[in-house]
Amino acid sequence: MSLTRRIALLGAVTLLLSACVGGGSFKTDYTPLSADVSRSWNLADVRVTVPTSLTVSEAKTLLPNADIVWREDPLGDRYAQVARIMDDAVTRGAQGLRGKRPVFIDVTVTRFHALTFEAEQRGQTWGVHNIKFTAQVTDARTGEVLIPATPIRAELPALSGQEMRDARKKGVTQKSMISNHVAKTVAGWLAIGPDNRGEFSRQGN
Repeated sequence: MSLTRRIALLGAVTLLLSACVGGGSFKTDYTPLSADVSRSWNLADVRVTVPTSLTVSEAKTLLPNADIVWREDPLGDRYAQVARIMDDAVTRGAQGLRGKRPVFIDVTVTRFHALTFEAEQRGQTWGVHNIKFTAQVTDARTGEVLIPATPIRAELPALSGQEMRDARKKGVTQKSMISNHVAKTVAGWLAIGPDNRGEFSRQGN
C-alpha cells in the first residue's frame, strides 16, 4: 500500500472514530402550558403521525445517520412501531386531563433515535435516546386549534454496557425508559405533572 493511500485510510478511520464518540449537550425542553387553560380539557384521543420522509437506518453501527433508529421491536415497519410507542406514552402523559372540553392531541414525530445493540455494548456512561416531536391541541368537537403545533424535546441519557445488562434483568428496556420519559415530559408540558425539563452533556447521538 502506498504512503498516500495509508494516509487517506488513516484519515478515514480517524473521522469514523470521531463520529462514533461524538457528543454534546442534550435536553428535555418545552414551553409549559398554563394550568388555567389545560384544566378545562379532557383527552378524547391522541393522534400520532410519523412522516415517511424521516429516514430509517438498520445499520449495525454505533451512530447510524438517520432520523429513526429503533431495534427493540422485531425488524419491520419502524414508522408504525414508533407511532405505537409515542401514542401509548403521550396518552399516558395526558391522562391527568380531567376537564369537560374534549380535545385531540396531535403529535408529529421529527426524530426517534434510540441506541443500536452495538451501541449498548459500549461503556456505562455513553449514549442518548434522542426523541423530538411537535404537539398540537384541538377541540375534538369543533376542530378549533387551541394550541398550535409546538416543538418538544424529550432527550434522556441511555444505559449501556453492564449498566444496561443489569437494568434488563429488572425489566428495564429502551422502550420503557423512552415511554416513561415522554409521558413525564407531556405531563409537564400540559401542566398536570412535575416540570420535566433539564439538560445534560453526554457522548452519543
